[in-house]
Amino acid sequence: MSHARSEYEDFKRIAPDAYELVLALGQVAAKAGLDKQLLELVKLRASQINGCAFCVQHHVLLSERLGVPVDKLHLVAVWREAPIFSARERAALAWTEALTLLPDGFGDEIYAEVQREFSETELTYLTSAIASINVWNRFGAAYRWTPPKRPAAANPAAS
Repeated sequence: MSHARSEYEDFKRIAPDAYELVLALGQVAAKAGLDKQLLELVKLRASQINGCAFCVQHHVLLSERLGVPVDKLHLVAVWREAPIFSARERAALAWTEALTLLPDGFGDEIYAEVQREFSETELTYLTSAIASINVWNRFGAAYRWTPPKRPAAANPAAS
């Protein structure tokens, strides 16, 4: 069992300026009008790849509050095999994986796919959201932040 080396709240306290910058970068895509449910799927997928337990749980909880279908949350790790995802979601998830797994590189076909589904502006903001979650994942995984607890009222097992 791994234990937290530090906690999310510690990051806010120790480096509030860095915290605010990363937080702001993560918010610009939604402020620019990109769909919040789509952004949560992207953030969840990157967090799964990067092994950040805090971020996986955080984005599952946010996704649920935004009304992302439970099946999508369960299947995002295997999105290529699940027909429940739209062409736009598939393009965004492919772009997320390409930018999260940079050592593997990616071909022009992924870029062409995402360009078909997103305008130049949308793609720039989507890329900023992916960059942001990858930064959060580096902090969360490095410090093994404790995943947030599900609110008791929303936990069916607690009833």
